[in-house]
Amino acid sequence: MQRICVFCGSSMGRNGAYRDAAAALGRLLAREGIGLVYGGASVGLMGTVADAALAGGGEVIGVIPRALEAKEIAHAGLSALHVVETMHERKALMAELADGFIALPGGMGTFDEFFEVVTWAQLGIHAKPFGLLNVAGYYDRLAAFLDHTVAEGFVRGEHREMIAVEESPEALLERFRTRRAPVVEKWLDLGGG
Repeated sequence: MQRICVFCGSSMGRNGAYRDAAAALGRLLAREGIGLVYGGASVGLMGTVADAALAGGGEVIGVIPRALEAKEIAHAGLSALHVVETMHERKALMAELADGFIALPGGMGTFDEFFEVVTWAQLGIHAKPFGLLNVAGYYDRLAAFLDHTVAEGFVRGEHREMIAVEESPEALLERFRTRRAPVVEKWLDLGGG
């Protein structure tokens, strides 16, 4: 694995454990020689994971839309910073540059980015691993909801199982190393309803 894309908040959140986990993930990626691809900001968890990876001597590539360059305060010290025109271009370039995806705690943008790569895997567009870093139980309710979508017949069990959920960066990377997201045929329920 050469690079991991990390989706996360441009704020710190209310729990210091989120910041600590972002820093731990950045340090781990640098120590393992895995490059970081992320949203390019210098603030929030985004800045924390980037700063930790850089401090460890890691490669850090940011991708930021021009409209957010000032608002999210683009990081000036990265290995590379790509300024793109749209959020669609941002997500496409981050996905192209990465060999796997991790979502730290974050908000709507984090969810959007993460579930787009999940959807792409479900459709067979990529077979890269992805997972949620469940810091301090942040993603407990989301994981339970995903299980509910399976129980209610809207998501296949095989698709739900593609989403790794771990509490430590080390455990998540180990899951990535031992399995790849399987490409499962998407099905359409043509029986009406």
